[in-house]
Amino acid sequence: MSSATPKLDSCGAEPIHIPGAIQQHGALLVLSARSLSIVQASDNLTDYVDDRATVGSTAKATVFPFIDALSDWYSSDESNFRYVWADKNLDVAAHRSAGFIVVEFEKTRQSEPAETLMAELTRFAQYLNGVPALNDALSRAAELVSAISGYDRTLIYEFGGDWSGHVVAEAGNGALPSYFGLRFPAGDIPPQARQLYTINRLRMIPDVDYAPVPISPAINSETGTVLDMSFAQLRSVSPIHLEYMRNMGTAASMSVSIIINGRLWGLIACHNAASHYVSLAVREACDFVAQLLSMRIAMERSAKEASRRVELSIVQGRLLSRMAAAQRWADGLLPDDGNNDDLLKQVGAEGAALIVGDECHLVGQTPLRQDVEALAEWLGEQDITDVFATESLVGVYANAEAYSSVASGAIATRLSELHDSWLIWFRPEVIKTVQWGGNPHKTVQESGRIHPRKSFEIWKEQVRNTALPWSEAEIAAARDLRSAIIGIVLRKAEEMADLTRELQRTNKELEAFSYSVSHDLRAPFRHIVGFAQLLRERSNALDEKSLHYLQMISEAALSAGRLVDDLLNFSQLGRTQISMKPVDMQKLVSEVRRTIAPSVADRDIEWQIGELPVTLGDPTLLRQVWYNLIDNAIKYSRREPVSVVRVSAVETESTVTYSVTDNGVGFDMAYSGKLFGVFQRLQRVEDFEGTGIGLALVRRIVERHRGSVDAEGTLGEGATFSFTLPITKIEEEDIA
Repeated sequence: MSSATPKLDSCGAEPIHIPGAIQQHGALLVLSARSLSIVQASDNLTDYVDDRATVGSTAKATVFPFIDALSDWYSSDESNFRYVWADKNLDVAAHRSAGFIVVEFEKTRQSEPAETLMAELTRFAQYLNGVPALNDALSRAAELVSAISGYDRTLIYEFGGDWSGHVVAEAGNGALPSYFGLRFPAGDIPPQARQLYTINRLRMIPDVDYAPVPISPAINSETGTVLDMSFAQLRSVSPIHLEYMRNMGTAASMSVSIIINGRLWGLIACHNAASHYVSLAVREACDFVAQLLSMRIAMERSAKEASRRVELSIVQGRLLSRMAAAQRWADGLLPDDGNNDDLLKQVGAEGAALIVGDECHLVGQTPLRQDVEALAEWLGEQDITDVFATESLVGVYANAEAYSSVASGAIATRLSELHDSWLIWFRPEVIKTVQWGGNPHKTVQESGRIHPRKSFEIWKEQVRNTALPWSEAEIAAARDLRSAIIGIVLRKAEEMADLTRELQRTNKELEAFSYSVSHDLRAPFRHIVGFAQLLRERSNALDEKSLHYLQMISEAALSAGRLVDDLLNFSQLGRTQISMKPVDMQKLVSEVRRTIAPSVADRDIEWQIGELPVTLGDPTLLRQVWYNLIDNAIKYSRREPVSVVRVSAVETESTVTYSVTDNGVGFDMAYSGKLFGVFQRLQRVEDFEGTGIGLALVRRIVERHRGSVDAEGTLGEGATFSFTLPITKIEEEDIA
């Protein structure tokens, strides 16, 4: 390794998203989106494009024939830019990066005809539609990627709950050893690498011995920072990873991420014994295979979870019935003379313990009473507000090793916040032999730095003190039963059944009301506006005062229609399912600006847009938040000669706060508590139009994202509206 090798105590500490260089099979430049000037470029740029393309120069059509198309793309909603530069025999790709455009060039390579690739992908999609077994679908995907990419070995690699990996499918030509069935420790793919795999699905390393090409200048003159290459295809690779590849005996690789509901499920990993390059078209075809496979896996997972939830809901229904009928609610949970085991079936356990005050009831295979009581005491010392679940109790509670044969796995839930009452389920130990690709516990340390493993020989390990993992449906069933028990403790079992029926009836009424609002109420308002317009057109028959009255009628009807729409959106938001995924806030703000632009074309607006971090959330709902806040800023600053709208963000370790500031009429802080309420307005509707629901909608959306809203203002000097969202590690959160 060269002297440039980073000195790291852990692979997980390496900043792999800012390598300051690219791989040598392409070139890269960074353009200012505002001026189209070249801010940074790889040192080999002129090997690919005109010598006039230098840092500091402006990208012109005479040098880059695609520059106009690139500018149009930057202002559009399209995610990625693609261009075939036939004269230079180059494939051009671009992506946005916080006010800059990162453009990448690669030589156009010969690949299978598009018709052939499309036919292969179509056959694969049809195969998946036949709903084959998941293992067969994984094998077919590996075979297809291997066939169209030409790599020696193609693996399907699934991540476990601890982020260790398991090779669940494989295809190849025998040039490289088989890894099928082997497991690899989480440290082989550290957290920051998994995050990059999540946000940038495809990466290729055609030659492990490539010479990195530096980006110059190393520091962006406009931002004072190193270029973030998270989304760059040519991003240079960690020296530690290259060493790992050499130790594995691979000279080239490609990986395609399999993303399920925004979370990294696994990878399609391709390896080659010699240098190997695949064309952009083939890489995109492989990415399409991964996306089709993602949908197939998600479909099976959803089907299994739904089926399991139905099974468990039936069990819970029987438990609730018995608890409602029992003299004491606890008796309804415990087995009766018929040896009923619904309490165990509720989560698929082999044993359970119900602790209510001084009583401790044991069902099925459990530890001794004194051990269960000691465990409950330990649980009481933990910060458990909902459900505690583990498949390896020994890992968090060392005393559990004494009874791991019957209680390696546990789900526990507190039944009372006031009394020491617990319901605990147990699963026995499942001893299994795991085949690792090398010893996962062996660390190679030289010169103060962690080195990747050098051995990938099969290493067998007998895993103890673990149980079968609890599914999401089983954990949810435990949570639901806890909620039901708390209600029944208050002797509300019968009332709960009545309430359920009442809620179902009310929901149907709400659905009918929503239909009426969206169809029946809107039509009269449209008719009022239409007939008022017809009457205005008969101006010869009406005097000026009558025309004024008709204008007021039209405006009132339009306002009422908007109010109906806003109320409908507000009422439906609580039932809207949130789809969490990484959200490019910079892009959302740009979209909102483009949407608003036509209505304020005659206004002089000064935009000050800062850097807005990517966050996890529902893009559609967060776009509504930005729209309402920015639209308000423009509306309430319209009396100023120049409206100043500043959009900014402040990030901490746990949260990010986004703000919209204007120089408008502001407000008295004494009334700030009313701002986010329905129909609460601090300005007269005659002065500023609106329904009084926009900020209430903002608050509801933000709170559904577990965030908060705030506002500050001064009369006559403007206002700042902010919303704060929690920061979630993308690679460690299940956001389904």
